Amino acid sequence: MKPIVFCDFDGTITAQETFVAVLRQFSPELAAELIPQMYELKITLREGVRRILESIPSSKLPEILEFAQSQAMRGGFSEFLDFLESQNIQFVVISGGLRVMVETVLGKELIKKVTAIHAIDVDTTGSHLRVISNYEGETELVDKVKVMSLYQTQQAIAIGDSVTDLNMALNVPLVFARDRLKVYLHQRQKPYIDWQDFWEIRNLLSSKFLEFHD
Repeated sequence: MKPIVFCDFDGTITAQETFVAVLRQFSPELAAELIPQMYELKITLREGVRRILESIPSSKLPEILEFAQSQAMRGGFSEFLDFLESQNIQFVVISGGLRVMVETVLGKELIKKVTAIHAIDVDTTGSHLRVISNYEGETELVDKVKVMSLYQTQQAIAIGDSVTDLNMALNVPLVFARDRLKVYLHQRQKPYIDWQDFWEIRNLLSSKFLEFHD
């Protein structure tokens, strides 16, 4: 079977942690209380993210998307997608953040190169955002392992940067990790490859690990 690349969005595809920045911008007090607890694994992502998101008025969604639109993507991302496309390898985005944010940042052209986007949806019909997730798990609003199980491959590759990617990373043979995710994996003695941009991942996949050819 062909490999499949499963990739986080916030702080991975984007150069900065866009979703975390949104939570801090639009619900500062609750974010200041709960985000450190999530990083320290004292409360689950499912509980923390839901509480923060559902404290934000629905009327703020246009401002959130405007904020997201200004976020830069990490170097080499578009070219990495072109490389995967040339090798007929699927690229699946699994985000613990908002789907509308992912779609806004990627834009129509890059979305065409992505196999699927799995993320949180929100209902804006009430006074405050209400979280909707088709793949909610015990500890995550988007259970990334559950999402990966929808795809058939024996060569799953995970790319991530933080706590939202931990379970995903622990359940694949090949992990590209940066930032906080490296710490979590090191503590659990899970091997990973350090990376800074998508040029590095492209080159490593092309030449060293999967013996792809341009």
